[in-house]
Amino acid sequence: MAELLYRLGKGAARRAWAVICAWVLVLAGTVGAFTAWSGELATSFDVPGLPSSEVVEELEAALPDLAGASGTIVFATTDGSAFTDAQKEQISALADDAGDLPDVAQVVDPFDAESERADQVARLKDGETQLADGRQKLADGQERLDQGVEELDAGQRQLDDGQAQLDEGRAQAEAAGFPTDQLDAQQEQLDAQQAQLDVGREELAQGQDELDDGLAELERNAQELATGTALLDLARDIRVVSEDGAAAQVNIAFTEPRLELQDASKTAVVDHFTGTDIDGVEVAVSSDISQGVPSLVGPGEIAGLVVAAIVLLVMLGTVVGAGIPIVTALTGVGIGALGALSFSGVVEMASVTPVLGLMLGLAVGIDYALFILNRHRKQMLHGTDVRESIGLANGTSGTAVVFAGSTVVVALLALNITGIPFLGLMGTVGAACVAIAVLIAITLTPALLGLVGERILSRRARRATAGQDEAVAHVREMSTGRAVATTVLTVVGLLALAIPALSMRVGLPDGSSEPAGSLAERAYTITADEFGAGANGRLLVSADLPASLDDGEQTEAQLAIGSALADVEHVAAVAPAATSDDGTLTAFQVVPAEGPNSESTEALVRDLRDLPPVALDRGGQAELGIAGQAAINIDISESLNDALPLYLLVVVGLSLLILILVFRSILVPLIATGGFVLSLFATYGAITAVFQQGFGASLIGLDSTGPILSFLPIILVGILFGLAMDYQLFLATGMREAYVHGDPARLAVARGFRAGRSVVIAAGLIMVAVFGGFVFAESVMIRSVGFGLAFGVLVDAFVVRMLLMPALMHLLGNSAWWLPRWLDRLLPDVDVEGASLERQHPVRR
Repeated sequence: MAELLYRLGKGAARRAWAVICAWVLVLAGTVGAFTAWSGELATSFDVPGLPSSEVVEELEAALPDLAGASGTIVFATTDGSAFTDAQKEQISALADDAGDLPDVAQVVDPFDAESERADQVARLKDGETQLADGRQKLADGQERLDQGVEELDAGQRQLDDGQAQLDEGRAQAEAAGFPTDQLDAQQEQLDAQQAQLDVGREELAQGQDELDDGLAELERNAQELATGTALLDLARDIRVVSEDGAAAQVNIAFTEPRLELQDASKTAVVDHFTGTDIDGVEVAVSSDISQGVPSLVGPGEIAGLVVAAIVLLVMLGTVVGAGIPIVTALTGVGIGALGALSFSGVVEMASVTPVLGLMLGLAVGIDYALFILNRHRKQMLHGTDVRESIGLANGTSGTAVVFAGSTVVVALLALNITGIPFLGLMGTVGAACVAIAVLIAITLTPALLGLVGERILSRRARRATAGQDEAVAHVREMSTGRAVATTVLTVVGLLALAIPALSMRVGLPDGSSEPAGSLAERAYTITADEFGAGANGRLLVSADLPASLDDGEQTEAQLAIGSALADVEHVAAVAPAATSDDGTLTAFQVVPAEGPNSESTEALVRDLRDLPPVALDRGGQAELGIAGQAAINIDISESLNDALPLYLLVVVGLSLLILILVFRSILVPLIATGGFVLSLFATYGAITAVFQQGFGASLIGLDSTGPILSFLPIILVGILFGLAMDYQLFLATGMREAYVHGDPARLAVARGFRAGRSVVIAAGLIMVAVFGGFVFAESVMIRSVGFGLAFGVLVDAFVVRMLLMPALMHLLGNSAWWLPRWLDRLLPDVDVEGASLERQHPVRR
């Protein structure tokens, strides 16, 4: 490979303008593809097969109105007083007009909803009054009925006595032979009275039946009233107008699902409600609607690039030299980022994906060009011809760049094995940007170096060469005591930094993490203050019902399910949301006691999922499913946590193989990997301390703290491992180069370190500057990624690679380069140091 890169570099220097024009054409083609095919970026994340996703799919089929995206417009008076009638009318007018906006399915006027709520309460109270009146009327009717029965019973007794006397008189008359005509007349009178009594009894029996029917209906009404009252009581804390009347929520439901809703539709809603000023009223919009796509470049990123340029200028001493890595890096990120965005029209791409590509492209693009340029400068300072030096630099340092880039690409592409689409796409885009940076470093950099010729060197650099050579020649190995002390102190220090990581919690950003004063942050704060923190993270619970339930039985089933949900700890309120047309699926809105990213809400989601099927009074049971944005966020975070161990194992395993191949050693790759693990845990600890616990948050302008971005730990594994191996390569290859040229192992460590430290320091500072520029981005997701990468590079480059690794290499001595003979015979000689190339093309040292 070294010989191939030598020829490539020398040819690029010879045909510089052809190479430059080729890359310009590639950049122009990428711009054209971006213009033609780019689409919208997603601000939400999803993972197929999650429990919450399955519930959403079920709702889409049976209750599509609940499955679409939703959001909230929050209004609040600026002085804390209740809304005036004029303010209510203006808010209601905005709500009414919003129904015609694109993709809007339903808009709930808060004042109409609150009026309906009050009417429902009033109807229930009227029902209780009517129920009491009905019970009294039935009691009065029963009393009259009982009195009638008593009267009939008295008449019957009199009639029975008269019949007995008549029967006795008839028997005496017949025994004495007297005529019975008079007795027959009396019998007719008694029969008529008996008939009247029978009619009365029938009337009383009919009245009793009517009374029983009335009582049964009254009991049914009482049951319905009790059920309605109980359901209303469960939902008493779910409001859209605050109790003091100073805040109101306009709920927006969309026809499109959360991941398919176009930004244009959300922007139309935001513009509609914020475009009209209501005197004395503040308007805010929940992050579901107002969260937009972050800008790729901001003031922080530009400042980071300026710092990188200053570092390059100080190290290289010429504006031309400092400009080459900047130009090549910008070319690479232009191609990589715009190329990635070109696919956003056909692939669902998260908004942070091209930003990650931009970060990596800038950082590695500058560093890779710097490594080749620095080697070229050193060779020219020793009198090597310009083009020959370019070829040699490309064949030696360029080979190291290729292998360094390979570790980063492998680590990023391995994100696809997690089975999480948006994460795999992020890794693929990042890997593509790194691969482009490598290609540009070994082609465009030599071409630009060929154009500038000897202007790459400053006069000061020429004068300082002799002194530098003498310093390198007289370098001494470190003492063993210093190596032991350095090892102990750095390991203890890194472990101490890692302690906060023991309490790390992961999640996805909510409105509280948005910039202070933004629409989303104000909506979150007002909602928490006026309606309770849990109103920002409402859950959606589905329940399967038995078939053939009538309306009353469905209501009773809703009460049974709602009561079971309300009994779970950390539930503030429960309300039925809707029931499918066939009555086999019903949904509930569950308001947690705390916000969506709180530990109690996370526990609540788990407790709800652990609930057994709810037994129903009329038989059967209801299976429950949990959805809602808070549940989705928790599911995504758990899915990412589950994927982390496998990903770490694959990345470390593959990269170990690459390092064994490069260094032809077992222990050097193990040292490199062990140091990376320490720096990774230290980075986790620092992120937790700042973004979750708030230590030093004000220094970077962080307004609020919360869980760590759920995909950040796994992203850091891939990127930091690849970058850590970059620095390991550029330091350890110098050590190995000195060792294979005959220096004792410990002296080779010192000389290799001395020769490579300046470029690694500069490269590390550049990466910290570039990544650190993103710490001040508007999006909290980008801020945490930028901080994690900047701190991770800072710790790994300056603590692990420049302190711990040389100390351990010194302690290992010759054994650091040990490799079993059988393995040595199997491995191909990649010659990453370019020793064979230098033998064929000698250069003065």
